[in-house]
Amino acid sequence: MSSWSMLSTYVTAVGGLGTAAFGLVDSFKALPGGGISRAGLKFIREIIITLTPADPGLDRSGLSRESIIHSITSQWINGVDSSDQLNIAKSQIKLRLNPTTAGDLATSTGVDAKILTNVAASIASGTALSHQESDVYGRFDLMLTTLLDQAYQRADQRYRNTAKVCAVPVSVALAIVAHYVLPTGTISAGAAALLGLIATPIAPVAKDLSTAISNAVQAVQTIKG
Repeated sequence: MSSWSMLSTYVTAVGGLGTAAFGLVDSFKALPGGGISRAGLKFIREIIITLTPADPGLDRSGLSRESIIHSITSQWINGVDSSDQLNIAKSQIKLRLNPTTAGDLATSTGVDAKILTNVAASIASGTALSHQESDVYGRFDLMLTTLLDQAYQRADQRYRNTAKVCAVPVSVALAIVAHYVLPTGTISAGAAALLGLIATPIAPVAKDLSTAISNAVQAVQTIKG
């Protein structure tokens, strides 16, 4: 095997180590309370609290703030597709729109409070919306989507960053274990620790990097031939 082919193999192996570390870290969500999966969840909780103003009637129903937070927490920890999570959260918030909550929701989303209150009353009575009400309701819907998307994006970024940080010591630990399991002289403890450190940054691009090296080798061999 040529040195370049060996390099490609090493890159793939190190990337596999990083992927294994990420997978092991992700499995920590099985811990009580969701473990590492709770990283970033606070951003979603904050926006849900903002968008679920108090209402005595709703707060005793399945649309209470606590019920919605419990629902979105379960979906987040279980890894439901983020777009589905966002749509479900938006639907639950819109179901809470009524003349009592309309004022606070209008303030949070930057739309006209009086018109949104009229919209809520019309929806409750089954009355068709006027052109102006439809326009305000459409902007309200768009702002809900925007605010929730921002929260979910920040939450996802925090989770990924936390997972990367946690994956590094796990990767190093796995590499050190490999040092003791493999035949003596295969790899030193220091080299194993170094591979563990670089494995997590390499993991996401290992396949592409390995493919690029292989393609480069094939191109060079074709030119030489």
